[in-house]
Amino acid sequence: MMQGRTLLSARWVIGHQDGRHVVHENGVVVIEGSDVLHVGAGFDGTIARRIDYGEAVISPGFIDLDALSDLDTTILGYDNGPAWKKGRVWPESYIKRGPYEMYSPEELAFQKHHAFAQLIRNGITTALPIASLFYRAWGETVAEFEAAAAAAEALGLRVYLGPAYRTGGQVTDNAGNIRAVFDEARGLAGLAGAADFARHIDGTAGGRIRAMFAPDRIETCTQTLLQRTAEIATEMGAPVRQHCSQSPVELRLVSEQHGCAPIEWLHQIGALQRNWLLPHGTQATVAEFDLIAETDATLVHCPLVSARHGGMLNSFPKARAKGINIGLGTDTYPADMIVNMQIGMMTARMAEEMEAIRSEDMFDAATLGGAEALNRPDLGRLASGAKADISVIDLSRTLQTPDPVQTLMTSACGRDVRDVWIDGLQVMADGVIPGIDAITDAARAQAQFNGLIAKYPDRTAGHPPVTKIFTPSFERAEP
Repeated sequence: MMQGRTLLSARWVIGHQDGRHVVHENGVVVIEGSDVLHVGAGFDGTIARRIDYGEAVISPGFIDLDALSDLDTTILGYDNGPAWKKGRVWPESYIKRGPYEMYSPEELAFQKHHAFAQLIRNGITTALPIASLFYRAWGETVAEFEAAAAAAEALGLRVYLGPAYRTGGQVTDNAGNIRAVFDEARGLAGLAGAADFARHIDGTAGGRIRAMFAPDRIETCTQTLLQRTAEIATEMGAPVRQHCSQSPVELRLVSEQHGCAPIEWLHQIGALQRNWLLPHGTQATVAEFDLIAETDATLVHCPLVSARHGGMLNSFPKARAKGINIGLGTDTYPADMIVNMQIGMMTARMAEEMEAIRSEDMFDAATLGGAEALNRPDLGRLASGAKADISVIDLSRTLQTPDPVQTLMTSACGRDVRDVWIDGLQVMADGVIPGIDAITDAARAQAQFNGLIAKYPDRTAGHPPVTKIFTPSFERAEP
């Protein structure tokens, strides 16, 4: 490891002063140890290493509050619906035979390592992983998160980890009638395992690995599970992330179970607190937005996955005007935070008007919003004393506007991320992550994904063949 200070320079540096980001043209960032020592126009002190990135923006690393950590099955539903007909809801026949793990422990461990590398490639330096439970026997396991912790430590990624757990699941009959089934004892056992994991993992890897709690979708969790989660997480000072207000089916199930809307129910049972992170909120009411603001919880906006399925937050400007802290999540493939910011800008303007949101508002959500959600004033900004979590985005082949943040919103994408620094260590240089063979790993991931697709008939209502579940865009030509 190189000792001494490292100075990074570029055409653009996004620093932080007086509580907000500022832009330095032809600026520098000086790293000392794991922290930022200096940000500004120049530096007169001694330097051990200099890197000039030229036509690039040196940015605080992005904070992903809903970071894809598996092989994303939502992309299979892009042109294939409704979800209950296409293996996105367990059929009753699958429940009767007993749900099973569709990936081996080795495959799950590889997926976390592969996904974490993808996050780094996209300039994400802090991540709270999310994975689907549709192809799991019930919840995520402590063993796979031990492997996830090892992967994060090896790659240098800053993560908040905790296996997802639930007390219920969604089941459909062959006519598309979706209901919830519950096994509270199993869910509470999952919480107990997650709590034990949280206590021993929190603060490891030099503080880069912290604990989080991940109760699954709100319609698949009982009151006891969520209240116990809230108690344990508050005691530990750990964040809790729970998906809610994202689908009409969820709204119906929660209404049938509790007689109110999802976020209203969280508030009624005393679970909704400042450390609660709430993806996606696309179905939330005005009253629910008021409750989020009142409790200082965080709304986790995932623009790309929502827009792909015809939804959007209504709206980012309105939520911000209420004083709600908004962070961003990628949630889907690819884990491209820059594209998510761009889609977030577009959908916000569709929901309101062009003048309702500016580029810096969305950039704040991808950086400062995540830091606020995690109660980490040392993240999401480049300022003296902050953690040296840095993404360098190459603009040399991009048509640049007079402003670097506006250029990111109009002309860049995750593939333009060149270098990434986390905790003062360079974890990616010129697009290369040490120890990663990107081509080999991509082929391995595709082989696993193909294997999962082949199993879809087993967990799809009526058990149609794969060719009926996933219909092609055009007729396949005969050889």
